[in-house]
Amino acid sequence: MRLVFLGAPGVGKGTQAEKIAVQYGIAKISTGDLLREAVRAQTALGKDAKSYMDQGKLVPDSVVIGLVRDKLSEPGCAGGFVLDGFPRTVPQAEELGKVLSQKSIRLDRVINFQVSREDVVKRLSGRRSCPKCQATFHVDFAPPKASDRCDRCGDGLVQRSDDKREAIETRLKVYEEQTAPLIDYYDRQGVLTHLDGGGAVENVYQALTKVLTPYKKA
Repeated sequence: MRLVFLGAPGVGKGTQAEKIAVQYGIAKISTGDLLREAVRAQTALGKDAKSYMDQGKLVPDSVVIGLVRDKLSEPGCAGGFVLDGFPRTVPQAEELGKVLSQKSIRLDRVINFQVSREDVVKRLSGRRSCPKCQATFHVDFAPPKASDRCDRCGDGLVQRSDDKREAIETRLKVYEEQTAPLIDYYDRQGVLTHLDGGGAVENVYQALTKVLTPYKKA
């Protein structure tokens, strides 16, 4: 099963990608994870990426595509994968298509998770994280037992700078300008499915598994 999960920040695609990866025994590929792993391992691409990150610049598509290409070549991806939040632009999608074509791989489905703008802002602005152990909480949906303290290690919780309302509005604007065109791109290829991501996590997951049932290998 080869999948791409699309959707604005905060729609829950990462959470669903984790669950699907476990359910179907496929690899979850997040470019954020790939960048951190490559930098930590000090690979050639990792060093290249770090040079941009240290300057506060965006990592260029050529580096990101290189990381994805290397990941798809690993044995762990032979049984399938779900790309979480990548590609982000049509040029990235075109490059991904070339990589997959070279490997004689076709995408089974591209899922576009849809959540109202109001709910996205509420989901993201309510997130709190622990800088010590990386645990995450939400003031409304998954509050910590003690206000502003991590359940796991007891450290103080913080709100990430990119989860503040002004930053969220900027992230959504960037998504609408750069990533939303991917919906038409994959729709023209006949592989796109829209999915309502506004419900409870488990309800969204059940709807997602129904969509993916035809692509599950016997």
